[in-house]
Amino acid sequence: MRVITGTARGVRLLTPEGEQTRPTTDRVKEALFNIIQFDIEGRSVLDLFAGTGQLGIEALSRGAKDAVFVDNRSEAVKLIKENLRKTRMQERSTVFTGDYASFLQTTKQRFDLIFLDPPYAESFLENALKRISTIDIVKDGGIIICERPVEKELSQELSGFERSKDYRYGKTIITLYRKTGT
Repeated sequence: MRVITGTARGVRLLTPEGEQTRPTTDRVKEALFNIIQFDIEGRSVLDLFAGTGQLGIEALSRGAKDAVFVDNRSEAVKLIKENLRKTRMQERSTVFTGDYASFLQTTKQRFDLIFLDPPYAESFLENALKRISTIDIVKDGGIIICERPVEKELSQELSGFERSKDYRYGKTIITLYRKTGT
């Protein structure tokens, strides 16, 4: 797993041993960033189920202003911090150890891009989307980027957001929700 382009292009990121973290494949990551390429520069990013931190790090490498990484596993947080050190992006990053729901309940920050790539077998994705749609953490025009398996359906409607088409890559689907101005 590596940073695809930008200031940290080619840097190999550390990955965890075992199967608790399922990193996004380079193919899916490249496709995802091609979709949002004009929405990254100077933006604030939230990588909510960060795992290795690769999605937020890729965004920082491509010009995002700053990023917040959240994961509830201490091993993942150590990995994220090490990957930020390797890519020299610590100054533009904040890493939180904790549950996604607790973070969403307490944060006062607002973001332009939110990456949601939770464990597939859980209902975290649906729950996070519902919670995000009820709190004011996405800036107008901001995007929620969801990665999910093909067998997991997502709501067509999300209050205050417009859903894009689905982008399918093998067994993975990328879905975007863009916040509409109110």
